[in-house]
Amino acid sequence: MRQVFLDHQSATPVLPEVFDAMRPYFTEYFGNASSLHQHGLRVRDALKRSRQQMAALIGADSEEEIFFTSDGTESSNLAIKGAAYANERKGKHLVVSATEHPSVMNSVEFLEKQGWTCTRVGVTPQGMIRLDELEAAITPQTVLVAVHHVNHDIGSIQPMREVGRICTAKNVPLYVDCEASAGWLPIDVKEWGAAMVSFSPHRFYGPKGVGVLYRNRKARIVSVIHGGVQEGGRRAGTENIPAIVGGGLAAEVARERLSQRIAQVAPLQKRLWEGLKLKVPYILLNGPEPGPDRIATNLNLSTEFIEGEGQLLLCDMNGIAVASGSSCVSKSLKISHVLGAIGLDHALAQGNIIMTLGEANTEADVDYVVETFAKIATKLRSMSPMWDEFERGVIDSVIAPTGRGKSFSQHAAEVSGKPMH
Repeated sequence: MRQVFLDHQSATPVLPEVFDAMRPYFTEYFGNASSLHQHGLRVRDALKRSRQQMAALIGADSEEEIFFTSDGTESSNLAIKGAAYANERKGKHLVVSATEHPSVMNSVEFLEKQGWTCTRVGVTPQGMIRLDELEAAITPQTVLVAVHHVNHDIGSIQPMREVGRICTAKNVPLYVDCEASAGWLPIDVKEWGAAMVSFSPHRFYGPKGVGVLYRNRKARIVSVIHGGVQEGGRRAGTENIPAIVGGGLAAEVARERLSQRIAQVAPLQKRLWEGLKLKVPYILLNGPEPGPDRIATNLNLSTEFIEGEGQLLLCDMNGIAVASGSSCVSKSLKISHVLGAIGLDHALAQGNIIMTLGEANTEADVDYVVETFAKIATKLRSMSPMWDEFERGVIDSVIAPTGRGKSFSQHAAEVSGKPMH
């Protein structure tokens, strides 16, 4: 059975040269960077080199603006909470887009319980932040604006230059989550006017266990992990040197291969979507069409009348690894907040999966996925009460209405006696 990995946004394989670069720091160069002897000095040199590689990837002025954390979630927590605590004398108001990653949203909710307020700015049906709402949301008490570069669910690329201009004009620091874009799209922190940017090497062929936070020297943050003086006193704890070394090399490789990676995956993304549209009726692409407004790695799909969990499990049984945006996987009745923010119908949000391509995928992989997924959709619909009701004219399609019945959401609301959310 063919094996096709289409979950590269969750993790990518470590490049052989990256693994080789890491190996000596487990066995030979094992010193602690805080030590004053030669073993420590050698490791500190490796830390400096990795900071330089990370800075070059995002256009930072200096390696001194790069801080290492354990992952993207910790970086988001440090950026959001660190900036809020450092600037609370100015005000206790935050502004974020309504489709930020849970690490951002949950950090904001934590602060709200302590007295901060937050304005969540709406997005278009394609997931683009509404710039007029963003500008109107910023007040004299606003201490931070957080807007992601690429959406982790639906692949929308935000207009960061315009967002940055608004924040600069309002004199409010901007934090950009680049977890879904680093290593795949150009990032220029100076062009954006970003105060902070975060990303993780494991999404571009580096190791897990290390995250990166860029902080402009003018941006004020305080530590949220207390202990030693590592990372300039901003993040206490012994550094994960092997992962940092590997992450630095992965960043250097990503910068060199950026155009090549985009040229590799963009045609595959288009081939995959065109094939699925042709073979699978009643399927919807969430977010922008493949092109300049969507990252070339991501397809977020809703297949009507079947649930995402079943799609994921049958894909896995057929050797295809995908992610599910379905609420079923998390055993929650809530749909993805991103899909809710773009106004997606509840039933379509439950039938949601995410396919993310990588540089090793091929046309043969794509063709296998198209043919196999078409069979999976047919099989699941043959067992679906929703599909049966659609064929009998009880409910109608949201994607391509026939006028023969009610939408599933309307029908379910009538049956339950209450509206669906």
